[in-house]
Amino acid sequence: MADSSIEIVEGCRLPVLRKNQENEDEWPLAEILSVKDIPGRKLYYVHYIDFNKRLDEWVTPDRLDLKKLQFPKKEAKTPTKNGLPGSRPSSPERDVRKSLDLNIQSASAPSRGKTLPTPKRKAESVSLAAQVTAATPVPSLPSSAEASQASVYPAMRDPSFSSKSREEHEQLTSLTTNGTTRRLIPSQPGRKRKNCGGTDEMVKVFQNNNPRCSTVFLPPGEDSQDSSDGIPSAPRMTGSLVSDRSHDDIVTRMKNIDCIELGRHRLKPWYFSPYPQELTTLPILYLCEFCLKYLKSLKCLQRHLTKCNLRHPPGNEIYRKGTISFFEIDGRKNKTYSQNLCLLAKCFLDHKTLYYDTDPFLFYVMTEYDSKGFHIVGYFSKEKESTEDYNVACILTLPPYQRRGYGKLLIEFSYELSKVEGKTGTPEKPLSDLGLLSYRSYWSQTILEILMNLKSENGERPQITINEISEITSVKKEDVISTLQYLNLINYYKGQYILTLSEDIVEGHERAMQKRHLRIDPKCLHFTPKDWSKRGKW
Repeated sequence: MADSSIEIVEGCRLPVLRKNQENEDEWPLAEILSVKDIPGRKLYYVHYIDFNKRLDEWVTPDRLDLKKLQFPKKEAKTPTKNGLPGSRPSSPERDVRKSLDLNIQSASAPSRGKTLPTPKRKAESVSLAAQVTAATPVPSLPSSAEASQASVYPAMRDPSFSSKSREEHEQLTSLTTNGTTRRLIPSQPGRKRKNCGGTDEMVKVFQNNNPRCSTVFLPPGEDSQDSSDGIPSAPRMTGSLVSDRSHDDIVTRMKNIDCIELGRHRLKPWYFSPYPQELTTLPILYLCEFCLKYLKSLKCLQRHLTKCNLRHPPGNEIYRKGTISFFEIDGRKNKTYSQNLCLLAKCFLDHKTLYYDTDPFLFYVMTEYDSKGFHIVGYFSKEKESTEDYNVACILTLPPYQRRGYGKLLIEFSYELSKVEGKTGTPEKPLSDLGLLSYRSYWSQTILEILMNLKSENGERPQITINEISEITSVKKEDVISTLQYLNLINYYKGQYILTLSEDIVEGHERAMQKRHLRIDPKCLHFTPKDWSKRGKW
């Protein structure tokens, strides 16, 4: 549908033909990021608006619908991150973001003569949340001086606190500026909140058609600068992730590697990775699956394998059960391997920014063993010293091993390490879309497993608090609360907060646990935590 008389330039928007999951034709709106000439025709690199960047691709002119072509607004020069002039044309989406930023700055600007530092992203988040709040009032969680014990009540079914349908709840999801989702719980109409005889407000857990249930107290809401679902209120400027995506360079928005061969697998990268420029023109980039060194040809790889003595990741093997092993790798002692691992991971993690400064990090690589050696399945990294209780910086399961339970195994292992360290932990934000799904699923299963296994002692009602759930699981309190909100378990009933475990929740949890065959066995973990704060140099 492309007309050769019309010149399509970078920044243009128009519908582009693609196949959806049902293999049907659709025409989503896309932005042209780059144009290249090859003998005989042109190719266009497109980003589908409101789709994940991993779907970006090169398309031929016949897939473009020029009838709805939108040209970018002309702009002489665009300032870049360093304040230097650039030549990137503007697009409608960037214009909207720019105007939004200007409105926020003008609305929150202090009086003249004195300038106060204001985190722009925080203001933007508050602005978006306020728009939703106007339509749907969101109850705040109860606060208490300290989480106290709870009593267990008999199971009961009462229509006054029945859960709303999942579809209705999904409509209350709003996107934050970090790209992660925040679930908003509607307040019960006509019900006022009041304290129940003290500073602590109770949350009872009722499990329908099941004699096990409990009361849970929500912890104090003093923590934070962080929101209830753990999303930072301002961009994090350290670590391996960055939440502000407004300064993306046009080069880093495009995939630069076509294919990676890693052992017996060939991987199609999802995102840009800063491999050397001369390797980006190759049809296939070859990696040694044991040391992760990158090579330009199969012959080079074969020659390298005759010299490479590694058959497993460098570092200490701290866990082994069956064919699954975990290796702990120090980013300072094994710098080359750690950098190569980061380059590979960047192909599948959009928000990752750490490539070379690996000294402050530990890497935990999960492998699968066979007669040829230990093959990498996935990994996660963590800071040696984290001031914000992060137990994971980046986490990745390689695409050939996804949807097989390895992601939850990595998450479970990270929390087992936190248990040994005697700490509660949380993953570094923002999480990717797939990372958020995996963590939500793990938190839900872990917390529901505890609630459903509560037993009464001496005929008395079992007791548990949010703090106790956090201590048992090593999951941070904010993540426990946000998971209860995500599951839509919190209701307000007769002056108290209650958690209702419906039949659907219980049955869904039992089905999910039956499919979860891979679990971490703490007895197979041989790990001694180190106090990195006492070491002058890592």
